[in-house]
Amino acid sequence: MDLKGRDFLKLLDFTTEEIAYLLDLAADLKEKKKKGIPVDTLRGKNVALIFEKTSTRTRCAFEVAAHDLGMGTTYLDPSGSQIGKKESIADTARVLAGMFEGIEYRGFGQDIVEELARYANVPVWNGLTNEFHPTQMLADFLTIREHFGHLEGIRLTYMGDARYNMGNSLMVACAKMGMHFTACTTAKYFPEEGLVAQCREIAAQTGGSITLTEDVDAGTKDRDVVYTDVWVSMGEPDEVWEERIRELSPYQVNRAVMENAGEKAIFMHCLPAFHDMDTKIGAQMGERFAVNEMEVTDEVFESPQSLVFQEAENRMHTIKAVMLATIGE
Repeated sequence: MDLKGRDFLKLLDFTTEEIAYLLDLAADLKEKKKKGIPVDTLRGKNVALIFEKTSTRTRCAFEVAAHDLGMGTTYLDPSGSQIGKKESIADTARVLAGMFEGIEYRGFGQDIVEELARYANVPVWNGLTNEFHPTQMLADFLTIREHFGHLEGIRLTYMGDARYNMGNSLMVACAKMGMHFTACTTAKYFPEEGLVAQCREIAAQTGGSITLTEDVDAGTKDRDVVYTDVWVSMGEPDEVWEERIRELSPYQVNRAVMENAGEKAIFMHCLPAFHDMDTKIGAQMGERFAVNEMEVTDEVFESPQSLVFQEAENRMHTIKAVMLATIGE
């Protein structure tokens, strides 16, 4: 499988076989790292990491993965780049492409990372946009495959706000890999109809399915994976907290949901999670709205069914696979 020179912007751009290849490569790289076998075949190369939205896992995953592969990294935080302000996206892409072998972007609209890729003659990787989060999908699906031994036929339910990057990306990824995706939330928070239709067409070819439901009992009955994310995304105003807590509280992942899903079900979350009041924002929102837990209860988050930290580690192994495959040795 030759992916050298390819951008990694969204999973809609990749075939089922190409996604499986990246997962296989990630699993091999993970095994080698655990055994202490170096894979530093990209020595002398460098990558630029543009972060208009900060992140613990994405930054650490890209930096450690690049270091393991022998590469150097330059981190550009929201104040460290002139992209879109004093310098156009097209100009930024061409400047960075002359200095680096790859460019990561984490920020706002999908159109930004798509434009970067259009003007850069090196691979561009999407570390998160408002619409898609493809590197998270590889980590999630490696985690699921490690646990169940396969992806095809797996039943995954996403609870909460399914309109943006996580709901969109999980729906696309499940369709691509022949899995059964359910968005379980109030209809206001369903994914966009055009993308749903596109994913249903893909699922028809792979043996998967796409379901949208407001019924928690039906939507979580006999599931393999129950997935959720924070109810208020980065960059959204504080004013939306009250509305989200009111409208999405019926879709909290709690003991009843996991019992309905079944003993074999696993819980996943891309993190960070508001499962207690041990964060500044969590404490503020908890005091303001009299809630101690939000999208997931601490009981579920800390339970044996929770694979959130294995999932977080796999960010690094799968990102390493993307960089190695697209830069090439």
